[in-house]
Amino acid sequence: METDRLLNAREFEKQAGDRIGPEEKPAFHLSPRCGWLNDPNGFSFYNGKYHLFYQYYPYDSRWNSMHWGHAVSEDLLHWEYLPCALAPDQEYDKGGVFSGSALTLPDGRHLLIYTGLDRELTGMPGAEDMDAVPNQIQCVALGDGTEYEKYEGNPVLTARDLPTGGDPVDFRDPRIWRTEEGDYRMLCANRNEDGTGQLLLYKSEDGLSWQFVKVFYKNHGRYGLMWECPDFFLLDGRGVLLVSPMDMLPEGFEFHNGNGNLCLIGSFDRQTETFTPESAQAVDSGIDFYASQTMLAPDGRRIMVAWMQNPDCSTYRGALPWYGQMTIPRELEIRDGRLWQRPVRELESLRSGHISVRGITFSGECALAGVSGRRIDLEVTIRVTDPLNPYHKFILRFARNDRYYTQLSFRPRENVLKLDRKFSGTRRAVINQRRCLVRRPMTELKLRVILDRYSVEVFINDGEQVMTALLYTDQDAEGIMFYADGEACIDVDKYDLIG
Repeated sequence: METDRLLNAREFEKQAGDRIGPEEKPAFHLSPRCGWLNDPNGFSFYNGKYHLFYQYYPYDSRWNSMHWGHAVSEDLLHWEYLPCALAPDQEYDKGGVFSGSALTLPDGRHLLIYTGLDRELTGMPGAEDMDAVPNQIQCVALGDGTEYEKYEGNPVLTARDLPTGGDPVDFRDPRIWRTEEGDYRMLCANRNEDGTGQLLLYKSEDGLSWQFVKVFYKNHGRYGLMWECPDFFLLDGRGVLLVSPMDMLPEGFEFHNGNGNLCLIGSFDRQTETFTPESAQAVDSGIDFYASQTMLAPDGRRIMVAWMQNPDCSTYRGALPWYGQMTIPRELEIRDGRLWQRPVRELESLRSGHISVRGITFSGECALAGVSGRRIDLEVTIRVTDPLNPYHKFILRFARNDRYYTQLSFRPRENVLKLDRKFSGTRRAVINQRRCLVRRPMTELKLRVILDRYSVEVFINDGEQVMTALLYTDQDAEGIMFYADGEACIDVDKYDLIG
């Protein structure tokens, strides 16, 4: 096995990364130093900084043998690249170092736990030649925030540690946390004998030696098939389980076909370590959101980040020397039994050039002086002027020029909000539309639209729902237009976001 794969990756990423100017990247969303990025890994606070690792292939802007990229930040918006943290350089992980998590040990070391493949990836689950598919195992690395050394006792979990019926081919994405008593727990995603997902709970005294405890939760095919990237935490007195199900079926407007995202909220019995879900919802109702991961910030906030991509489609443009980005980190809370999200409050420190417009009543098209841009924080409140005769449709178009635009449209009679990017300039027949059923009355709709160079994130009614999508429209498309079929009244606050 090549022993200097990590050094090679670091040398390559430095040279390639230095050739990419900051104006070619998102302004305040983390993207890879170069090459390919997917799932967030090891999201944690260590030695005074936020650390975010990511699935990474530095050599090309396409998926390949997984490494862990690494970046740190003091405000969750400005990220400094550190050298590639992990490479597939051991016999037990030469097929790739895949998703995992991190925490700080009592002795001050930063512990990373990840899924390894014990041989090169030459097949995938469901392929005819299943012997070509490597088993998935869990491994540990320890370090000081920059340099990490793989644990001499790796792998720490293998097929021998699975319960009866657990599939070693689909055994991944370890999520670790420390209990109030000072020991450790870990959830791993696994496929069971019925072909659908289950979550396995393990325990450890030191974070290194692990024992199986129980099947924490079984999907039984209720929400998709295999589950990926589990995350479990307590928030506002409730147990919250986040997972990314594969092969989902739609349920009205709450879930969509394909690979999606799911939040289960319920009760958690600490004595028996039993989670009982009482409600289910999509985490994000847009197009591009997967593999979310959270952390507990020093000030007590539960903060979430996710890969801003739909695994079912690729909006890749070969002209870019990088691919993939994270969502804005989001603060989470439970309200009315549901998960609410808002951009981290640090984003407001980037605001400048405030334009405020109040009580504009119009029908047809409406453009507002100074309300434009591609790195902006836009707040729009839309009101019905006559509840007995509401407007038929409201449209907000952005990233707009004479040819391209992306739009949000709302029909108050149905309470349906649609995000549509089919005219954004994409040349691929990928997913371009998503809809959600707005949960508040039709008389008023509040939207907060965060635009960066290559993305939009829409926070609906103070974050009760969110819709996220990638955009690759030319950067000079900065126009914003409002339209109402019927009479509507709007308030607008627009801020430029300066990195």
